[in-house]
Amino acid sequence: MNIDAWLWWLIGAVGLGIPLVLTAMPEFGMFAVGAVAAAVTAAFGGGVVAQVLVFVIVSVALIAVVRSIANHHRDQRPQHRSGIDALKGRSALVLERVDGSGGRIKLAGEIWSARTLDADSSFEPGQQVDVVEIDGATAVVM
Repeated sequence: MNIDAWLWWLIGAVGLGIPLVLTAMPEFGMFAVGAVAAAVTAAFGGGVVAQVLVFVIVSVALIAVVRSIANHHRDQRPQHRSGIDALKGRSALVLERVDGSGGRIKLAGEIWSARTLDADSSFEPGQQVDVVEIDGATAVVM
């Protein structure tokens, strides 16, 4: 039984698809597409050298393009802040007068000790303030 080269390439593409599914490594998918391109080359009568070149060129090109797109999307993801970083920039309600020496605010549903960023300024109860930073257990506001 003599199997044509294009069929071998298709068998190879399926063989490369199996680890893609099992490991979720997209590179195997790129190699599988390269094998399909080589199968098409073989079906149209391309020689062994042309088939291998098409396989390599398509696989490497896909890996390069998909990786650059993936890296771009990874860098564009919004960063989720948590903990103290999530409190910076939020608004708070003054509960007790806040000045350079201290006071109390309601921030994210909790009562916090607070002080002003500028030692000369002060905020009265009921005013809204913005949290600039968290210094230990004290919110620095303005």
